[in-house]
Amino acid sequence: MKIAISAAETSGDLIGSKLVQALKAQNTDHQIEGLAGEKMIAAGCTQRWDQNLVNVMGFSEVLKKLPSLLRLRKTIIDYYSTNKPDVFIGVDAPDFNFVIEKKLKKQGVKTVHYISPSVWAWRQSRIKKIKQSTDLVLCVFPFEVDFYQKNQQKALFVGHPLAQSLTPRQNHIAGKNIVLMPGSREGEVKRLLPEMLSAVRLMTDQDHELSFHLVLANESLQEWAVQQIQKLNLSISVGDAHQRIEQADLVLVASGTATLEVALIGVPMVVVYKLSAMSYFIASRLVKSPYVSLPNVIANQALVPELIQKDASGENIAQHAIEILNRDNQFLVKEFSAIHAQLKHDDDDQAVKAIMDLVGDSQQSSGRVHE
Repeated sequence: MKIAISAAETSGDLIGSKLVQALKAQNTDHQIEGLAGEKMIAAGCTQRWDQNLVNVMGFSEVLKKLPSLLRLRKTIIDYYSTNKPDVFIGVDAPDFNFVIEKKLKKQGVKTVHYISPSVWAWRQSRIKKIKQSTDLVLCVFPFEVDFYQKNQQKALFVGHPLAQSLTPRQNHIAGKNIVLMPGSREGEVKRLLPEMLSAVRLMTDQDHELSFHLVLANESLQEWAVQQIQKLNLSISVGDAHQRIEQADLVLVASGTATLEVALIGVPMVVVYKLSAMSYFIASRLVKSPYVSLPNVIANQALVPELIQKDASGENIAQHAIEILNRDNQFLVKEFSAIHAQLKHDDDDQAVKAIMDLVGDSQQSSGRVHE
């Protein structure tokens, strides 16, 4: 079987590599090739295009590389239009991959999209584009399947990759260690960190035994962050979030994937987020979910406090943080453990079977199986 795959981001390389391994385990003769990174190559995928050509972050960087990104996408479409695979698998990066999937699906190629965009939470009209682009969506959250079934789109829950790599901590000895995680993008860090530092000052006034540590996602904002900290008794590190979360009694965290990481390790948190006024105006009219943080969305209840926009003030953050530090959080930890068990549903074999069934049905309907 000839399988084409496109993973346009570093996270997609990891996710894609597991799928490549499972496909190769099912049949070593499968020919798997496409837009790939080092992990996918190691798993047995032939790299036809280097993932580094498209793996960009930030609006300005995407804008700068937009012409080359569009050329690469057209190259992939043209290549697989001439050399048709049995199936095309787009891994995450919906803005990049859905266009490829839609073009190939129109030409009779079966298409699969791995990692659903958050269409269940906002911009639900995107379901039309998804249905036009893909025959099968492989989902990392179980509730996503319900949304797709309601919209007559074939979908399968295969578990979340983070739940495979992160586990709930054991035998944690409570202290007074608080970790600050203000996000990875420059805009969100510059909006959230000042409020978090304001909370640190208020909390320090209430309890001098509290210790604080700031984790930055990269070094680009380290100098700016140090200037913001000034005389606060707060240590700082870069890129070691998982290690710091495991040592924490509480995490002040920006809404996003990081909230799921904190929950999977089993640590209480306060979720904060601020958008620009215009972005919030638009987003508030598009979002359909009553919750913004993944732990609350998955549990469908308010497990953790969400302080959004004007509510994300230093005073509010400090108040919620002190309340959490002073209470028994065993129930919360059990809920986080249940989320981990739910998402650890490691079903690469089921994903492979679904892909094989999809291709088999296509071959039977076209008569290729009997040729």
